[in-house]
Amino acid sequence: MLSFNVAKRHDEFAAVADGWNDLVRAMRRPSPYLLHEWLLAWARHYVPQGNLRVVTAHRGERLVGGFPLYLVRVRGMRVIRFLGGSQSALCDLVMRPDGDEDVQVLLLEAARQSGHDFADLFGFPLDGRLSGARELARLEVLERVEAPILDLSPGFDSVYAAHTTSKRRNSDRRRAHQLAAAGKIEVTIARTGADLQTSLERACDINRRRWQGRPDGSDFSTPRGERFQQEAAATLAELGVPRIVTLALDGQTIAFHYSFLLDDRLFVHRLGFDPAFARFGPGWHVMLEALRLAAEDGATLVEYLGGDESYKLELSDRIEPLGEGVGMARTRRGRAAVPLILQAIAARKRLKRSTFARRLYETVAQVRTPGRSNESR
Repeated sequence: MLSFNVAKRHDEFAAVADGWNDLVRAMRRPSPYLLHEWLLAWARHYVPQGNLRVVTAHRGERLVGGFPLYLVRVRGMRVIRFLGGSQSALCDLVMRPDGDEDVQVLLLEAARQSGHDFADLFGFPLDGRLSGARELARLEVLERVEAPILDLSPGFDSVYAAHTTSKRRNSDRRRAHQLAAAGKIEVTIARTGADLQTSLERACDINRRRWQGRPDGSDFSTPRGERFQQEAAATLAELGVPRIVTLALDGQTIAFHYSFLLDDRLFVHRLGFDPAFARFGPGWHVMLEALRLAAEDGATLVEYLGGDESYKLELSDRIEPLGEGVGMARTRRGRAAVPLILQAIAARKRLKRSTFARRLYETVAQVRTPGRSNESR
C-alpha cells in the first residue's frame, strides 16, 4: 500500500532517516547534497520550524521516495525550493532508477499541496527524474549551470598527462619548485574528527581572506555558514564522505580543497587559497593533489558541479548541465510571478554570455534572481 507524509518540522524530517541514503546512493547521479545528514543540518540552520515541506512516500513501512522541499517567503509570496537552497546541486526526486511511476506521481501531487504560490527549484540534473516529469509537475525548465565532469578511472597521472600540455606541466613543476624554495611544504588530508574540524576552520579563514572586499556570493564563511558547515561535516564524517586537502607553507595553511567522496564519485564542494601566495598558484596545486589522493582512494569520476571556469574545463571530459524549474503555480499571484522570474533568468544568462559583461559580473555584486540569497529568508 502506497502512502505519503509531509515533514514540516526538523524532528519530523529526522524521523524519516531510515532508508533515505540508500535511495540517494541508488540514483543514477547520486549527490552528497541529498544525503539526510546534510539536508537535516541545513534545515536546522536555515529553515524555521514549520517551514519544511519534505514529502516522503512509503510502500508499507519501506521508504520508496522523497522530495526534499521547504517553504520561504520572498517579497510577500510563498515559494517552495529544494532543501539546501543554492547548495542543492543535483537535487531531484529521491527514488531508485527503477522506481515505479506511481511513486513519482504521488510525490509531485503531494508537493503541490505545500501552501505555496509557485515553485523555484534550482540545481537538478537535466536528465533526472524531475526534468523528465516537467509536464506533470507543470515546471518550465531552463539550463542554468554547466557542471563539468572528469573521468578519473584511468588514474591521476594518465588523466593529468592527457588533459594538459607540456607547457602547462612545465609551468606546474616550476611553480612547485618555487613554492618548495619558499619554505617547508606539507600536504595533508582530513577526513574525520578534530582534524576535519580544524581544517574546516582554516578553510573558512582562507575563504574570508580570499574574498575580502569582494562579493563572495556564498554563505560558506559567514558565522552562520561556518556553524552549518561544521555540523554537516561532523555528521557526514560518520559516513566517510567529507575530505579537506590542505596545502601548508612553513606550517601556515595557504590553500584548501574541500570535497565529498560518495562511493566512487568525488564532488568538489569548495576550494580557495590565500591571495598573498597567489604567485605560486596554490589553488591549482592543491586541486591536483586532491584529485591524486581521490584517485588513490578509488574515485573514478569528478563532479565539479559549478560553472565553466577555465581550471575546471582544463581537467574535464564533458558537461552535464544542471537546470532550474519555475512553475507549479497554485495562486493567481504565483501564475503572474512565474513569467517574470523566467524573464529575469533569461536576462541574467544573456548578461553572462557577454565577455565584457561577464568581467563586470565577476567584480561587482552578483545579479540574482529575486529571493535567491540566504538573506532573503
